Amino acid sequence: VQLVESGGGLVQAGGSLRLSCAASGSIFSINAMGWYRQAPGKQRELVAAITSGGSTNYADSVKGRFTISRDNAKDTVYLLMNRLKPEDKAGHFCNAGLTKAAIGANRDLEVWGQGTLVTVSS
Repeated sequence: VQLVESGGGLVQAGGSLRLSCAASGSIFSINAMGWYRQAPGKQRELVAAITSGGSTNYADSVKGRFTISRDNAKDTVYLLMNRLKPEDKAGHFCNAGLTKAAIGANRDLEVWGQGTLVTVSS
């Protein structure tokens, strides 16, 4: 089971980016999915999360600017980031709590993607 992110890059302040994260492998079900970010010298922090039912949660710093969504049929989560600020610059990591399909017994896992870099120029 793996998560693969895409969509990071360089954007000017005030611009937008959309991150995508697709899960693949022997997946029985995916529960919550989320995006975290980590800037140099800082701890990793939650940006936004979404449950399988669509309930969302955002960090105060991104409320009103970022929107998380998911396509359950594609096992994919998105993060639309609008009005980006220089302080949003960080590595962004996808996270999923899922149940891996396995012969005999399914297994609950927490999986991380490798990350995608978001750079915002002032």
